Amino acid sequence: MFKKILIANRGEIALRVLRACRELDIKTVAIHSEADESAMHVRMADESICVGPASAQSSYLNIPAIITAATLTNADGIHPGYGFLSENQRFAEIIEEHNIKFIGPHSNHIKIMGNKIDAKKIMDDNKVPTVPGLNNIANKKEINDFINKVKLPIIVKAASGGGGKGMRVVTNHEDIENAIISAKTEAKKSFNDDKVYLEKFLTTPKHIEIQVLADSFGNVVTLGERDCSIQRKHQKLIEESPSDLLSSNKREEISELCKKAVLSIGYEGVGTLEFLYENNNFYFMEMNTRLQVEHPVTEMVTGIDLVKQQILTAAGEKLNLTQKDIMMKGHAIECRINAEHPESFVPSPGKITQYHEPGGLGVRVDAAIYQGYSVPPHYDSMIGKLITYADNRKECISRMKRALEEYIIMGINTNIQMHQKIIMTEEFKTGKYDINFMSTFN
Repeated sequence: MFKKILIANRGEIALRVLRACRELDIKTVAIHSEADESAMHVRMADESICVGPASAQSSYLNIPAIITAATLTNADGIHPGYGFLSENQRFAEIIEEHNIKFIGPHSNHIKIMGNKIDAKKIMDDNKVPTVPGLNNIANKKEINDFINKVKLPIIVKAASGGGGKGMRVVTNHEDIENAIISAKTEAKKSFNDDKVYLEKFLTTPKHIEIQVLADSFGNVVTLGERDCSIQRKHQKLIEESPSDLLSSNKREEISELCKKAVLSIGYEGVGTLEFLYENNNFYFMEMNTRLQVEHPVTEMVTGIDLVKQQILTAAGEKLNLTQKDIMMKGHAIECRINAEHPESFVPSPGKITQYHEPGGLGVRVDAAIYQGYSVPPHYDSMIGKLITYADNRKECISRMKRALEEYIIMGINTNIQMHQKIIMTEEFKTGKYDINFMSTFN
């Protein structure tokens, strides 16, 4: 087992990892920028070390500084959380070269699954359904043949993309060339890789993802699905588990295919396979080789601590779970709490003058803010997550409504009011929403 883990992240996820380490009796090292000196994860860790000035590029993305911090503090493991360096192949390689354990998959798996074209090929080989696509876009005739086959609209996607970067939807044939050029330019700027490909664009799908957990002994389990269809500009806002759309047979069918694909590459740790779901069919999009922001809803319905399991498997321990042990019970919903205006979505950094978290049965808050804390302007606007759990979806929504009413954050703008409106819409209450929901929401 690890003796000391350096947490290469900040905010609520750093605190979440820290708490798991404490329960496993593992010492922790918090890294921080100069702007995060008073952050909660810094206050609660056994040790802390500054890795640079406020900008993420100079601190939380500063690989030499992070490796130096791990070496100076004698950390034998590094947990990347999510975002920042969590899916950076070179970061994982450097950690491995320094004989420190990267708490995540092997660097080669990050590389393989980080390229969406390669990932789709692996899924195709394992009979996992994928969106019809075209990888070779150098030949105009092939592009035209592809469009004639699948029909417009199509979408141009960055091979190394994510978060909506390097993506362009094409509805008119004459826009294809400009869309490809524009997507390639943005992909190069965002990911230093201008390779793009084409896919059929599904117009009214759900965004469904499957959580997997694997050890180094060839054991893989799936932990159900999450519906992440409420999103704005490809950024998720509300997630829930399970999905009311899936029958137990459909869930088992896709879960078995996901297990087979994960086994085929010898994957280790936690991972998430993301799908579009339309007309009772799954279409693989990508695999995230890390812990997801929305992992708490899976933890609530399965009762399994994913962060602890991630640490244990990274330490070389065998999974003490089989698929028969995974029982989904009840319903969970997560609302991402962002420091931004609820209508304009403009970020709202600043000092929190009053703070009160909701509580009670079935209410969980994953946050690292407090009264008097100043939300810095340098990072992502998400400041916490509110999760509710109940025996069924209707009760879970009622509990979320109550919890949102109790949640008080003064001094800055937040999107709490927006979440209150969303969960009271007829579309959300009936579960009849898709990824286009936010484009018509007002």
